[in-house]
Amino acid sequence: MVNPPNAHHNLACQSVDRKTVTRKLASMSHLGATAPRNVHIRRVLISILVANAAVVVVKLVIGLRTGSLGVLGDAAHSSVDAMNNVLALVVVGVAARAPDEDHPYGHQKFETLGALAIVGFLSISAFELVKGAIQRLAVGAPSISVTPLQFGFLLATLVVNVVVASYETRQGKQLSSEILLADAAHTRADVFVTIGVLSGVMLARLGVNWADSVVALAVAAVIVALAYGIVARSIPVLVDQHVVPSEIIRMLAESVSGVSSAYDIRSRGSDYRAFAELTIAVKRGTTVEDGHEVADAVERQLRSQLQLHEIIVHVEPC
Repeated sequence: MVNPPNAHHNLACQSVDRKTVTRKLASMSHLGATAPRNVHIRRVLISILVANAAVVVVKLVIGLRTGSLGVLGDAAHSSVDAMNNVLALVVVGVAARAPDEDHPYGHQKFETLGALAIVGFLSISAFELVKGAIQRLAVGAPSISVTPLQFGFLLATLVVNVVVASYETRQGKQLSSEILLADAAHTRADVFVTIGVLSGVMLARLGVNWADSVVALAVAAVIVALAYGIVARSIPVLVDQHVVPSEIIRMLAESVSGVSSAYDIRSRGSDYRAFAELTIAVKRGTTVEDGHEVADAVERQLRSQLQLHEIIVHVEPC
């Protein structure tokens, strides 16, 4: 739309380092996934849920038979992985809903909220590991006996977790899915837990019974670090930090014929669903119709280059 002239809008074009902008633009080529995205995410989550359920059964059986705190904690952590998958399936279904009157920007942030919920599960896992480890260090750790077959099964679950974490991380990046990346971080935590458990079991077989508890404390620290990483990725989306650098939007807008300058640039959302708003200055005396044509050209330029979901262009006389 064309707004009344305002003195502070009479801005000249600012120079931009085009090489830098071009590099940034190339790095943002993943913006704007297609409609089947949520279907792909569900398929990934279902396949991972099956793998996690199998891992839980193996670890739980071994933990109960050996009495190892580390193995039981690992089983609990893997069960949280499975619950995360169920939660993620529900959240993705909500996030896929179309915009409505109460949510004009869509429901995508529910996916980010789901990622933060996984942080809660990670925190519980870390707390329980620390609590159990401290108690055993205080009263003395019992001896742990693990058969070679049980040890082999634990190694097998480790391989499964490594494959799952790698696959989910790759899919999360390709689909720009916060929930998949958060769940992958949780699975990576499970990998560290299992590595710690195996180390503790091996040391316990050598007579170092307290090693199981010490390793549990170290694993808890790793889980906290992974949880922090999820929070660091989620908060910018929730507080509407810019998703596209303003200089990129300005450079693309000012490359359109008829635009004297672009300013008051804002962007929000996520890599998958990004929104942008900006004001462009056109030559004084430009008709309303011509101003709208220039605004439409700017919108087409930004949509084609950045795959933004929605763009609002205000027009002001220079």
